[in-house]
Amino acid sequence: MVTISLRAALCLVFFFSTHTASGSYPHAQNVTWVSNNFKTRLTWGPKPSADYSYTVEFSVRSGNKQRSPHCIQSSGTVCDLSRSLTDIRACYTAEVLSQPPQGDTSDLIEFPYTSAPLFCPYNDTDIDKPEFKLQVSEDLKKTTLYVSDPLTALFKDGRQLNIRDVFAEELQYKVTYRRNKSTGKKLYFSKSNVIELSGLDPGESYCFNIQAFLPSRGAKQLGELSHTQCSNDHTSSIFKVYSVGVIAAAIFLILMVIGLIVAVTVVCCKRRKKALKKGKEAVPLREV
Repeated sequence: MVTISLRAALCLVFFFSTHTASGSYPHAQNVTWVSNNFKTRLTWGPKPSADYSYTVEFSVRSGNKQRSPHCIQSSGTVCDLSRSLTDIRACYTAEVLSQPPQGDTSDLIEFPYTSAPLFCPYNDTDIDKPEFKLQVSEDLKKTTLYVSDPLTALFKDGRQLNIRDVFAEELQYKVTYRRNKSTGKKLYFSKSNVIELSGLDPGESYCFNIQAFLPSRGAKQLGELSHTQCSNDHTSSIFKVYSVGVIAAAIFLILMVIGLIVAVTVVCCKRRKKALKKGKEAVPLREV
């Protein structure tokens, strides 16, 4: 009986010590992948107290777990794994462990952890908006868009790769354009960085937006939409620049000024004639 009681007491002590230890290490929450142009970070919360820290473990799906040196027993809530996910076509799993702070130890064999969703860089990273320049031909019949491929966080042989280096022939650009001050939109898809648009109304102003288009990526086929750029209006007449009301008011003002000038001229002429007439009447007749 004494032996059984002693064992029960030891089990209770172990249970409560384990419960207390695990209770002091709360689970990470909202573990999320944030990735833009293959710059990939794992984020979570809350910020830990001085009593515990976080460690990130990641692996290729069904592979061996690894740890990033900068994300072991850390007080941060972000882990940059951009250079650790070396196979961008693979899919990765990750866990955020709650552990004692650096320098402290614990009797726990397994620490509380929270798993991140499965992440596949090639399909899941967000693609940034492209920059582009536009040029209208001299005959005003063709507009050419020159697109710059956004850079990524990937490097090869010391060179920073852009999205065309990564996606190659799969990369297309989706052009959305409309006549300036119009809501009707048209679409054009191009596999080239030099996009020529013909068939536009010569001299009219058109506005353009561009975004990367990757047909195989399902929900993330489209990249971020670029800033809007508009061509110059080379055929702007006075009726396009000013409203009918403004033009009518200007014409009325001009006519009123002309009328005032005419009226003043007429009055001045009449007064001059009267003055001349009075002058003649005042001159005495000569004797014959």
